Amino acid sequence: MSRSPDITHKIMSAVKSKDTRPEVALRKELFRRGMRFRKNVKGLRGKPDIVFTRVKLVVFCDGDFWHGHNWAIRGYGSFKQEMERFSPQWANKIRNNVDRDVSVTRELTEAGWSVLRIWESDIKKDVKSCADRVEYAYWNIRRNQDNKGVEIYEST
Repeated sequence: MSRSPDITHKIMSAVKSKDTRPEVALRKELFRRGMRFRKNVKGLRGKPDIVFTRVKLVVFCDGDFWHGHNWAIRGYGSFKQEMERFSPQWANKIRNNVDRDVSVTRELTEAGWSVLRIWESDIKKDVKSCADRVEYAYWNIRRNQDNKGVEIYEST
């Protein structure tokens, strides 16, 4: 028995696209560490969840279900295997999300941004290690920026 479109619409409109619990948890941990950022920047493709403009680093907190990682959590052998269990409509929706993620990542990278994607389940499991990944990427980019344009002479 399938749901009516009105019921599906009501359910789907309650799904948050920003300020999800994992996203907020990661932001709080980064803020606690003294890292300052912008959130949900509309001017960038994909409206990244966390943006460090100084170093051109964007972070996406991707939901496992909506971005095609649910198969790994649920114990399926592959993304394809899980998609076979969904109705064509839902399988299409999730495949389109995954394709869009790849496209957004490519466009941002080509525009000079570093892109970090973190799974919702990883944040829930260990927010501190996820924040470590973000902080490491930030300082790595920053260190490389500071060295650009500076000639280093080694004594011989």
